[in-house]
This record gives sequence, C-alpha cells and structure tokens, in this order.
Amino acid sequence: MNLLNNIALTAKKVLTDEAEAIARLADFIDESFEDCVKAILNIKGRVVVTGIGKSANIATKIVATLNSTGTPALFMHAADAIHGDLGMIQPEDFVICISKSGNTPEIKVLVPLLKRKGAQLAALVSSTDSYLAQSADFVLNASIEREACPHNLAPTTSTTAALALGDALAVSLLEARGFSSADFATLHPGGSLGKRLYLKVDDIFRQNMAPRVSENAALKDIIIEISSKRLGATAVVKDGTEELVGIITDGDLRRMLNKYDSIDSIRASDIMTASPLSIEPETYAAEALAIMQQKNITQLIVTKAGKFEGFVHLHDLLKEGLI
Repeated sequence: MNLLNNIALTAKKVLTDEAEAIARLADFIDESFEDCVKAILNIKGRVVVTGIGKSANIATKIVATLNSTGTPALFMHAADAIHGDLGMIQPEDFVICISKSGNTPEIKVLVPLLKRKGAQLAALVSSTDSYLAQSADFVLNASIEREACPHNLAPTTSTTAALALGDALAVSLLEARGFSSADFATLHPGGSLGKRLYLKVDDIFRQNMAPRVSENAALKDIIIEISSKRLGATAVVKDGTEELVGIITDGDLRRMLNKYDSIDSIRASDIMTASPLSIEPETYAAEALAIMQQKNITQLIVTKAGKFEGFVHLHDLLKEGLI
C-alpha cells in the first residue's frame, strides 16, 4: 500500500472514530445535563468556563458560543485561576470545568477554591468517577472509548466530544431562552452574518440615483436617463405620478434595435417590461440578493405601495459584504 493510501485511510478512520464518539454522547444526555441547563438559566451572574491544556482551548470556543447565543460567559485558565484570576468569580456565577481525566493536579487545587466561592460547578469530563466529577454539582458526560490518536495519547476524540457537548449545552440554553434570529442579529452586527440578519433594502438603496421616465417618454430621453444615472436601467412611471408601470434596461434597448426598423416614434411604453419585479424598502437585503440570484438580474426596483422609490443594485450588496 502506498503512502497516499495510508494517509487517506488514517484520515478517514480519525473522522469516523470521532463521528461515532459524538453520536454516542446522545446516550449521555441525562437528568444531570437537564438540571445543569435549568441552573444556568436561573443564575444572576455569568458562566465561567475553565480548563487547562487542550481543554482550555475548547473552553474558549464554548465561551464564544455561549456569548453569541445569549448566555453571558467568560474564560478563566485553570492554572491562572490559582495565581490570582480566581477573583473574577462571584457567588452568583456558574463554573464549567473541562477536564478529560478530572484528576489533574491543577483541578484538584482549583475545585475546593471554587467551592469556597459559592458558585455552582459543572464538570465536563470523560471520566465520571473522577475527583472533578464527584465534586461537581452537575456532570456533563463526555466519555469516549479512546482517542483517535493511534497511541491513544494525543487529545483528539476527547476534545471533539467536549466541544460537541458544549455546543449541545449552548443550543439547549438558546432554545430554552427563546433566543431568536433577531436577538442573534443584535449580538452579531459586524460581518456578512450580522448584515444578513438586520440589513434592509431601506438602509442601502437611497444612496443610488433613481432613474425614471414617464410611459410616454421619447427614446432620446430614455437613453439619457439610463446613461446619466448609471444603473443600467430606468423605471417607467405613469404620466404625472410615481406609480410604477414598467422597467427599461440596456438589454431592452438592444432588443429594440433588432425589432424596429424605425425608432423615431418609439415611446417608453413600447419597449418597457410591464409590471416589473419590485421589492419593498423594509425587505431584508439578503432577500433582495436571493431574488437577484434566482432571477439572474443585477437590480431591483424599490417600491412602496406601488409607488416608485428607487433601485437596489447587486453592487450595493457586494459592497456590504453579503456575497
């Protein structure tokens, strides 16, 4: 067997082993897990997640997930805790301590100090008969059969299991709180994720020019309006009103040249697309993007109660980082 095949088999085995370990965690969701969720929902303080070594790395991710889903949390390194950082914990806080063995020297020093603080303690462990598990108020069982490492030494499956169980805890809290997508948006205002949740067409389309011509506009006026406003299209409104009746694009002008022998008497109503697709200002920008992608178009007319308001262009959505 060549080296490449060995690499592929090893990688597949790691993924399979870790996937199976995560699947087995479902059997460990018990009354203690449920009681832990209920206790966190009722605290007045924060969730403090701690660990040492690779468990500390997992703890920082769990903290990030909790914070982003409505549960205030912070990270405390277990080694730093016994050298001064323990002062960040208050009696109304809830501590989650992550440790595969639950018997490391740092944990054995830390647990009695946490108990003295009066904070509730949950043990996220792979060994439920460990010192940490026996000392905790709640046990989050992340037991595994073995590490994915061929020597059963490097933290691999155990850290994956702890991370997955942390996600299960965070999502359980999210649902129990009734945490909505709107709540999520308030905590994620930056980046494309946040913008998809809160940015509306009304926030961006007004920066564009608003090309429009009447339904009886002459061809020259149509071309000037499209060219000067630089959006590749113009709305067509009913004479003397802002009522939208159609749209004319650059493509419509090109098709007109193939269709008509004489263009002197052409009016907007002759070449427009009637009853064009439009969108309301209060629509989310992400929805506007989805429509453009589905219809393979680069702009949408914005209307309010059938009245022309302006255009939102694909470039606007690109600038906002939605694509």
